[in-house]
Amino acid sequence: MKYARLTKEQFEELQAEFTNFLATQTIDKAEWDSIKANKPEVAEQELDVFSDLIWEGVLSRAEYLEHFSKNHIFLFQCFEKDVKSIVLKSLVPETDFLTKDGLQWLSDNMFTENIEMKVGKKVFTEDRNLSIFELIQQGAFLSDGKLFQQINSIIES
Repeated sequence: MKYARLTKEQFEELQAEFTNFLATQTIDKAEWDSIKANKPEVAEQELDVFSDLIWEGVLSRAEYLEHFSKNHIFLFQCFEKDVKSIVLKSLVPETDFLTKDGLQWLSDNMFTENIEMKVGKKVFTEDRNLSIFELIQQGAFLSDGKLFQQINSIIES
């Protein structure tokens, strides 16, 4: 398995897609029920293959990611061969970017000595999608990129 198995909730949301996936292998509901009951290891393999297919599709389309922690915000824009990052760090320890007040504080202090900002770029040394998946495993989530774009446009002007 290349990524991680989808959660029960994710499988439930993707039930129609999973049914189609099984149908492409000429497995209908009765056969699937039989496989689950009599060959659980085969059922597990099918779940893993489907999970990897879903992850591959999602990760291939991923462009922006964000990761918030108490004193840091990591913003990423993913390209085909590399990823650009903007890292914001509060130099005021009491700041908590995980709260609404912390984000308001960031807005008020964005270009002051209270915020350290670093911009970077890293070439993907391994598979692009696997690298993005690792960021997600560390707590990043897919985003619309608005925050990245806002900050990036200010930096570049």
